Amino acid sequence: MTRIASQLDEHFNQQLRQWLPGVEVLSLPRGLPCGLPADIEVLLAAPHADFRNAPEPPAGWPFGLRFVQLVTSGLDYFPRWLFQDLPVASARGSTAESIAEFALAAIFAAAKQLPQVWIERAEHWQQRPLASVAGSTLGLFGFGSIARELAPKAQALGMQVLALRRSAQPFEVPGVEAVADLQELFARADHLLLAVPLTEQTRGIIDADVLAAAKPGLHLINIARGALIDQPALLQALDTGRIALASLDVADPEPLPEGHPFYRHPGIRLSPHTSANSPRVYLNIARLLGRNLQRWGDGLPLENPVEIQRGYCLLYTSDAADEEDSVD
Repeated sequence: MTRIASQLDEHFNQQLRQWLPGVEVLSLPRGLPCGLPADIEVLLAAPHADFRNAPEPPAGWPFGLRFVQLVTSGLDYFPRWLFQDLPVASARGSTAESIAEFALAAIFAAAKQLPQVWIERAEHWQQRPLASVAGSTLGLFGFGSIARELAPKAQALGMQVLALRRSAQPFEVPGVEAVADLQELFARADHLLLAVPLTEQTRGIIDADVLAAAKPGLHLINIARGALIDQPALLQALDTGRIALASLDVADPEPLPEGHPFYRHPGIRLSPHTSANSPRVYLNIARLLGRNLQRWGDGLPLENPVEIQRGYCLLYTSDAADEEDSVD
């Protein structure tokens, strides 16, 4: 029987034992994994500040581990040494469906003015004009698993979909139109989703110049990493009306300190990095782990291998093998 150590909560671990009956699961606290028994073959690694900030591996590392399965797509929650001694697989793609649904919810909330449209008193009974989702334009910065999940849903609602990706390969979703650069994407979109990894090249890429090119009234959605955006520039663009609304599931840093202007700005809808949090994500992670256990036993490469040598975000990264996504 294969033994694994899981840093997810005990409720998930109980489900994992049911989903993978041939696997014995040792519940392990989050944080730096220390003193693992020699017969533990796989670490299911979850993010924690003590883990991420550890400059050196614990004594005895890598113990008897054969490989590490991350529970996140993002690599920025883990120290670089984790990727040097063992094969590591990310959870790339496991959150795409949930995050795409969250982005759609943000689009509908913006167009239909939710929750402001709800009324509680008779004197508020007055019709107000609402925007249409059908006929509007969605811009996608990045075209990894999240964008591929979102694009056909948006098209089914009657939205035009534009996208900008790093590679020159055709989009996997028919009907998605390529744009030349960020300025064009911002100039043409009504709703714009950021779904790229945070690298030294993309840090602060959504700056004052890019925001100045935005179509007036743009709704900006960020489910990637907060540091993609120049936050003071965003506040200025909101104050001038160039950007009508920013739906932010991420920030820099996280959590934002008490008193940060994002908490009180009327043009910002801030959520606590929770767009990927759904039961189906955990089922997807369990299925991925099961496939990788099978692949390892068969002598095959892991699914979603982390290729840190590609230079993807030694500080922050997500879905590196996909070249596009930046998610939880």
